[in-house]
Amino acid sequence: MQAVQSSCVIAGGGPAGMMLGLILARAGLDVVVLEKHADFFRDFRGDTIHPSTITVLGELGLRDRFLGLPHTTIHTLDAVINGTRLHPIDFGMLPPPDDFLVMAPQWDFLDFLAEEAAALPGFQLRMQTEAVGLIQEGGVVRGVIARGPDGDVELRASLTVAADGRDSILRDAAGLRPRRFGVPIDVLWFRVPKPAVVPPSTLAYIDQRSMVITIDRGEYFQTGMIIEKGGFDALKQAGLPHFHRVLGEVAPVLAPVADAIASWDDVKLLSVQINRLDRWFRSGFLAIGDAAHAMSPAFGVGVNYAVQDAVATANAVAAPLRSGQVDLRVLAAVQERRLPPVARMQRLQLSAHEFIGRPGGAARLSDPLPAPLRGLLAAAMPVARRVSARVIGRGFLPEHVAPELR
Repeated sequence: MQAVQSSCVIAGGGPAGMMLGLILARAGLDVVVLEKHADFFRDFRGDTIHPSTITVLGELGLRDRFLGLPHTTIHTLDAVINGTRLHPIDFGMLPPPDDFLVMAPQWDFLDFLAEEAAALPGFQLRMQTEAVGLIQEGGVVRGVIARGPDGDVELRASLTVAADGRDSILRDAAGLRPRRFGVPIDVLWFRVPKPAVVPPSTLAYIDQRSMVITIDRGEYFQTGMIIEKGGFDALKQAGLPHFHRVLGEVAPVLAPVADAIASWDDVKLLSVQINRLDRWFRSGFLAIGDAAHAMSPAFGVGVNYAVQDAVATANAVAAPLRSGQVDLRVLAAVQERRLPPVARMQRLQLSAHEFIGRPGGAARLSDPLPAPLRGLLAAAMPVARRVSARVIGRGFLPEHVAPELR
């Protein structure tokens, strides 16, 4: 079996793994990132690049190059509840210059990070290569066994990072088990062409039946529709015309294009999870991103929190990796820093699901909204915009690349 030695091996080429690999390689370390697929193209991947992530790119000197890629710049996001359009999010209230959100396909973001990292002598990205087990000696993780196009390979490293998603193989191999929180929803994921009249950027359309999310991908809307968990089979039994009708009723702007969904093959099911590890690390091992905490799609913060984990990890481990082994106290400090903001956001997501982010949730609000309630919501919007821009755009604890790593 081929054997490779590096400072750090990272399983998973998502936002957490690619950003961590890039920063560590810029610090002069030898890093191997493993991605089990042949490319980064996956429709389920989030498209929202938040202001705090743009700030990180700026600290790495990559902001302008990234913004030179095709993308949609969003300063405000609306929500339509029972036909009433509200304006709850205004990223323009954040300090400039990173006072906007970017919508860009995640595969473009990951390709960009991979291209930047490939220019660094210590960086190695192995596509079509999956970490299938840990190398453990004397209770210490020493690397991974990976399976690639040319067979198995032994990748030894001072630090092994699991960034391999919510179904992490390495997390399980390390004996770490996530605590799961009940989520009452799943999401149907599909594309529809843009209608002739395109509304302002809209986070969600919500009524008593469902919630529909619309993501602008230039020529079409990537669309998510909330359903009760386990309810997809019943919806399919009701028939595609019924689905078209419900979609058009919840999000009237999509009614003229709903029948572009020609078969159930055009609709993918995303099972929503919220979970997190109580312990993210072992000697020689750390889990980050979805491997440490699966986030709901609510508020679209998954990419942002993965990147923040990567930055905090790089800041903590770069210096120890130069001298060899990373002490357990260093890994514990990463968890101690990142767990509180993750837990706060997950509580917020669970509250959102409970109130209106699930089928029937908006039934708490009458349809149409009464004039006094509309007036109250309008009066609360300035405060809501300021708070939402901060909480969603930057997060509860935005991370910054340490000056010595820039």
